[in-house]
Amino acid sequence: MSDYISVIALAAFIGTIVVWNVLFKRNIGESMFVGFIVSALFAGTDFPSALWTGLTEGFMNEVTYAALAFVIVGELLVRVGIVQRIVDVLSSMIGRFRGGSIYAATLGSALFGAVAHNGAATAATVGSITIPWIKRSNASGETAATVLGGNAGIGAVFPFSGAFFLLLAFPTVVGDLSSNDVILTAFVAALWFLASRVIAAYVMIRARGVGAMNPEDLQPLRRTVRAGWSSFIVLAAIAVPILATNGASGEAVTEHIGAEAADTIPVLFWLPVAMLIPGLIVGRRLLPKTGRAWWGFLGDVSPKLGLVAVTMIAAFSASEVISNLGLGEQLAPILEQLGAVPAVLAAIVVGALIIVIAGPLSTTGTIAAVGGVGYAALTAVGVAPAAAYASVLVWAASESASPPGAAPLYVAAGIADVNPVKTFKPVILYYLIPTFVLGVLMAVGIAWVP
Repeated sequence: MSDYISVIALAAFIGTIVVWNVLFKRNIGESMFVGFIVSALFAGTDFPSALWTGLTEGFMNEVTYAALAFVIVGELLVRVGIVQRIVDVLSSMIGRFRGGSIYAATLGSALFGAVAHNGAATAATVGSITIPWIKRSNASGETAATVLGGNAGIGAVFPFSGAFFLLLAFPTVVGDLSSNDVILTAFVAALWFLASRVIAAYVMIRARGVGAMNPEDLQPLRRTVRAGWSSFIVLAAIAVPILATNGASGEAVTEHIGAEAADTIPVLFWLPVAMLIPGLIVGRRLLPKTGRAWWGFLGDVSPKLGLVAVTMIAAFSASEVISNLGLGEQLAPILEQLGAVPAVLAAIVVGALIIVIAGPLSTTGTIAAVGGVGYAALTAVGVAPAAAYASVLVWAASESASPPGAAPLYVAAGIADVNPVKTFKPVILYYLIPTFVLGVLMAVGIAWVP
């Protein structure tokens, strides 16, 4: 047993999360913290030291603070109506075309998800706007609910979601990738994910005879652009710190200010700042105006902040404990035995496993349970670390399209006033199966990610 103590600790960590989250119905943050304590027990008499060292690592890791910053920024951007104005512009641009309401719902879900990173919130917020549009475009309520439910998971793939950070914290990933390594990877993966959703929309529109948006739902493009053009500045601002720290543009910045200065403050610090400043300027009229109003906003966002904080701290703490138990050395012989398996076969097996588990779990819960193991299995058969990371993230994001446990699907069905069971078959056909295939294509290098 001592030869594989860290592997057993890893299995106990995963098992505790699943039992605590699925059977006891506790939130993922609490489940992961209990899992961390269980993993530390495998240190034996060094349990107090392992517990303290792990907690120190969890509290000090920059990713923990970046995740919290993005929660606050995301909540502010949603509150000031950034996404609402962008969706209005999209509807004015494409609503007159056949299926324009479905395309607007698809793109709107991606934009909202990129900010909010929450499937149920995406389905509820974007769905309340676009589901009536879709139903008035010669489409059934079942079609509208399928579209919103199927698209709700895209936000988990975009950086900087909880799943994005959580997978980085896993002990099998920590030694291979840093946040800087996968920011562009996640963006490209999210664009692939979005492309698959646009193709699904195209097929659905023609198969179900969806028409253009009702003229009463359309606003003149001039009006929506005048009201919402500034909202696009917030999205464009994300590119500034990314370009300043990656590729040829990053090298130019480094040469100009010096490598030491460029590394002083990580890109994960600058990204939320880059989004927050233009967001505050653009949405200044809808910001809380008094101290009491700001206190109310913080009260609204504090539960989510607390959950993210506990989740990140527990993830990095457990990663530190399990790594110190010797996971790398003990896992190597096991992973070497997978080397003879074709990469495509490994991707199919790992992808199917993750998608099945994503049914009853949330995206973050799925990553916590099998994300690190899936990543390790893929890299063991020669899949590039970035591609393995992207594939696991995409498969885990199938949560919203994986009935019967897909919460966003029920939210969308409620808004559309339809029986959610009627959406199960189409959401699997149009969204779940393409998600599985996309992850496989990324793993084998056909769908390229940097």
